[in-house]
Amino acid sequence: MARPYHEKQVLSLCALHALNNLFQERGSYSKSELDEICKKLSDEWINPHRSMLGLGNYDINVIMSALQKKGCAAVWFDKRKEPSTIDTSQILGFILNVPTDYKIGFVVLPLKRRHWIAIRKINDQYWNLDSKLDSPQSIGNEDSLMQYLKNELQKQRKGAFYYC
Repeated sequence: MARPYHEKQVLSLCALHALNNLFQERGSYSKSELDEICKKLSDEWINPHRSMLGLGNYDINVIMSALQKKGCAAVWFDKRKEPSTIDTSQILGFILNVPTDYKIGFVVLPLKRRHWIAIRKINDQYWNLDSKLDSPQSIGNEDSLMQYLKNELQKQRKGAFYYC
């Protein structure tokens, strides 16, 4: 079985990697496309939809606009519901915003950041396509996916994810 397409983390471009990993294609989106979406969302000098330095760190508004360009819509999932209520037959994949450690080199700082990851079904199994992983990790079948999502929601204070 062929391994899923998997972009690895560069700078703070996890939203870009999550989108490309979700669509399983290098270049589904580019940094310049996401930056252009940011400009359309806000004409402020300091754009609230990305990092001040322009290195990424895009917010959900950018992801939602990018998905719309491909005819997809991101639907917010509330952690008060059970993931098993989702009809996965109608879903391309999942985008989660998860807490992650802030590191400088090998030093972990006592700060938490948010990180976008994609999950998608490929060849009858679900894959964690997190760009911080060395390679994609198999989650397994739909039951395993539901347990994975439930665990993620329980770990997060602001537990929510999006599906498209």
